[in-house]
Amino acid sequence: MNKAQFVELVQKSGSYKTKVEAENAIKAFTEAVTEALVAKEDVSLVGFGSFGAALQKGKSGKVPGTNKTYTTQDKMVPKFKAGKGLKDRISAGK
Repeated sequence: MNKAQFVELVQKSGSYKTKVEAENAIKAFTEAVTEALVAKEDVSLVGFGSFGAALQKGKSGKVPGTNKTYTTQDKMVPKFKAGKGLKDRISAGK
């Protein structure tokens, strides 16, 4: 599903009058979650899931086929954990 299709789905599901309203709702949601994660706060939506930020440790390795090595830095990465309600709905939809 691409963004345009998702906007149409949100418009239909949320009873928005226009696609612009639906797109604004999606944008507001993603911006709010992003701001919370940047502030190192978790966002929990009961029944849907939790968004959080976690530290990913750096690693070192070797480039295949050469003798070159590389090292990555520690960084914060977004994480999502699905809630029970979402898991149940998906498993029922097999």
